[in-house]
Amino acid sequence: MKYLDRLIFTAILISLLGFSYVVTDTEGIVGGSSKIEDELSDIPTVQTIPVITYEPIPDMLASWYGPGFHGRMTANGEIYDQFDLTAAHKSLKFGTLLRISNKLNGKSVLVRINDRGPYVGDREIDLSYGAAKSIGMLKSGVKTLAVELVKVSDSIEILNSKVPM
Repeated sequence: MKYLDRLIFTAILISLLGFSYVVTDTEGIVGGSSKIEDELSDIPTVQTIPVITYEPIPDMLASWYGPGFHGRMTANGEIYDQFDLTAAHKSLKFGTLLRISNKLNGKSVLVRINDRGPYVGDREIDLSYGAAKSIGMLKSGVKTLAVELVKVSDSIEILNSKVPM
């Protein structure tokens, strides 16, 4: 039965994606190239690259959460995965990207806000287990960390042209 399911799934996938085969005039010729390939390689291409900036915001007292919440729903409706690089904050918009840095060891991590909290003491941000582990703060549990707002703004275009050899 599993074989039949796979076969049906494969047939549906091929029909949805379409199937095509392109024959070039150099097929079967070792080391050959076509005129079309040579002409296309002369055409410059444009590569679009996003501009990413980091805006420092005040340090935050951070803690981490994990096993007790793993598999539960977060405030934005996602299922919490303690190994994802996410964080909880009381007021930052869901989807906000932050670069969190441990000043003692120089390690940093990018996290995405997907939950609300923490609601314990003066803590300002709760990192997922995965994020806390990546910057080496699991043992301390609570630590003041440097925080930067990650901004992805307009893209720049870079022109790639063929360099003569």
